[in-house]
Amino acid sequence: MKSVITVPLPQRAYNIVIAPGGLDYLGAWMTGEAEAAAPLKLGKKVLLVSNPVVFGHYGQRAIASLEQAGFEVAHHLVPDGEQHKTLETLQTIYDAALAHRLERSSCLVALGGGVIGDMTGFAAATWMRGLAVVQVPTTLLAMVDASIGGKTGVNHPQGKNLIGAFHQPSLVLIDPQVLRSLPVREFRAAMAEVIKYGVIWDQGLFEALEACDRLDAIEHLSDDLLQMILTHSAQAKADVVAQDEREGNLRAILNYGHTVGHAVESLTGYTQVNHGEAVAIGMVAAGEVAVRLGWWSQDACDRQQRLIEKAGLPTRLPAELDLDAVLESLTADKKVKAGKVRFALPQGLGKAEITDQVTREVLRPVLEALR
Repeated sequence: MKSVITVPLPQRAYNIVIAPGGLDYLGAWMTGEAEAAAPLKLGKKVLLVSNPVVFGHYGQRAIASLEQAGFEVAHHLVPDGEQHKTLETLQTIYDAALAHRLERSSCLVALGGGVIGDMTGFAAATWMRGLAVVQVPTTLLAMVDASIGGKTGVNHPQGKNLIGAFHQPSLVLIDPQVLRSLPVREFRAAMAEVIKYGVIWDQGLFEALEACDRLDAIEHLSDDLLQMILTHSAQAKADVVAQDEREGNLRAILNYGHTVGHAVESLTGYTQVNHGEAVAIGMVAAGEVAVRLGWWSQDACDRQQRLIEKAGLPTRLPAELDLDAVLESLTADKKVKAGKVRFALPQGLGKAEITDQVTREVLRPVLEALR
């Protein structure tokens, strides 16, 4: 059971491979020796970047696969957690690239979740003015979102992902089997992004999730259902990125739930509420705003909330958050244009649009209701 999705970007198309057990064939996918693989035409030197937890589970398997394919592999570990997604941590990746004498033909391999993927991708984008990067996501959140589309970066103390670059991967290799070691909270967080795709792009995915009895732990998903979730989510992201690589317009719909979500993350120090939990809260807020503006129905909004709750995700703001601080944080968001905050809002299941007409007068009562 294997799915290969192509992101058809001009001059830099790449494949998303979803293959159970695929981690053991990482090197073969990079050299083109795996079935249906395209050679990436890389040099021999590879720097694998991971964190201690992920590396302990999967690092040696990844290295063995790369070495078997003829690569010279070094590895570098960075601390786990969003709070370490900083310029200081990025500097250590640069130091490792220098120490191991990476060349313009060398490749960075990101083995881990979204934090590892974002930082490694940004290091690849900026070291020697651009090296290849291969994304090997090990969390569901990274598999369905962060590893696809080329957004890379680190956080600034005043906001999430304010420092970054677009740098598309040469390959995304997804092995669903590694999710069996994923903590329950991380699995639930990722379901927020899956639900997001159902709301903004793929009504069929949304309805398939509604038909599931439980979505709050991976053991409740069959292998076929997990493959379907991964494939539909990756295809949705690929479809949007192919039409709007650098977020000129359409791609901004992928920020559904992220506007308020990023504010919640930053104001809680990236430790109390994780990314997926914050996005879930943000989707509830955005859904209620859409109802108030007449963009979609209360019934659709309620269906979204039930699905978020089924996944075991929060639907309320942390009680200690100051609403004025949330509203002020939105003005520092990357999605601000001409001084106006741009929101992705649903217009029905499977469809979303961007608007800058969400005023404080509209948003404040919604946020008050979510406390």
